[in-house]
Amino acid sequence: MSTPTAAPPPRPSGVREVLGYNWPLYAGGLSAVAGGLALAPRLGRVPAALARTGALAAAALLASSTAASWWVYDRSELYSLDWLTALVPDGPGDHLVISTGLDEASHPLRLRYPGKGQTVVDLYDPALTTEGSIRRARRRVPPRPGTLPGSPSRLPVATRSQDTVFAVFAAHELRLAPDREALFAEITRTLRPGGTLVLVEHPRDRANTAVFGPGAWHFMPRREWLRLAHGAGLHAVTETRIANLVTAFAFRRSAE
Repeated sequence: MSTPTAAPPPRPSGVREVLGYNWPLYAGGLSAVAGGLALAPRLGRVPAALARTGALAAAALLASSTAASWWVYDRSELYSLDWLTALVPDGPGDHLVISTGLDEASHPLRLRYPGKGQTVVDLYDPALTTEGSIRRARRRVPPRPGTLPGSPSRLPVATRSQDTVFAVFAAHELRLAPDREALFAEITRTLRPGGTLVLVEHPRDRANTAVFGPGAWHFMPRREWLRLAHGAGLHAVTETRIANLVTAFAFRRSAE
């Protein structure tokens, strides 16, 4: 009689999951395309041209955002963590993984760095993380066993206990600046002197705006992450680009 094995953890989200988490946006875009094309024949020449142009623009945005999601989440080195050596050459040591409803960083980190101490804290709170995509992702991907609940102003981790803190696509889900500021202050508290915050985000820049259109305004500009780090007493060490659309920052606490 064979011994049952534990089910493997779910694979990180790819474009299929991104579509599922954000289906209302895609449904709205498809409706705009269909509505513009259906309405155009009933309009005068100029309004018809505007309707067709709007429909084509919506179709192009749907196509570009889907292709970008596929490129980042299915084809890039994002989840292989090959980019991480440039940010933490000696490895992450004891590390904290912060999520805001969807944790897809802790398992790849555990695989790449077995035996390192890892703590996972989830900040999910419908009052703070208000995007519908996060609620849908949370329903589909529950927190991993052992995940601790926390808040931006209270990470349940001892002071100066972590060599590295990871916030991967998490901090931008805190939509209010005071919540982000509180989180960065808490991150600094938990880091040992010389410890590193690894922050991974889509920045709101030309590349992301070109492929995601208005959706890029859900992201924060690079200057916001630099502001938060500086305000929390962290200094920028280096950063690297992943798939030309994602930036991984390394911010370090001063050695004391």
